[in-house]
Amino acid sequence: MADNKGNFFKRLVKKISDVFSELKRVTWPTGEKLAKTAAVVLLVIVFFAVYLTLIGNGGRWILDKVGFYDAVETTAATTAVAETTPAAETSESVTETEASAQG
Repeated sequence: MADNKGNFFKRLVKKISDVFSELKRVTWPTGEKLAKTAAVVLLVIVFFAVYLTLIGNGGRWILDKVGFYDAVETTAATTAVAETTPAAETSESVTETEASAQG
C-alpha cells in the first residue's frame, strides 16, 4: 500500500532510476565471450535442425517401407470416388430431364 502513495510520475521516475541503477551492477560479457557464446548457440541450432530433419525423414522412410502411406492413399481414393458418384448420377438425371423437356 505504501507504493501506491505519491504522484504517479514520481513513482514512475523512481522505477526507471531503479532499473538504471540495477543495469550498472550487471556484469556485461566481453566481445570475445559474446562471440563464443553466439557460435555455440548457432552450432546447437544447426545440430538440432539436422537431427530433427533426419528423424522426420527416417520416420517417413520407415512408414513408407511398412506401407502406411499406401493404405492412407487407398482410403482417400475410396472416399473421393464415393463423393463423386452421387454428383455423376445427379448430372445424368438433369440431362435426362432436359432431353425430355426438349423432346
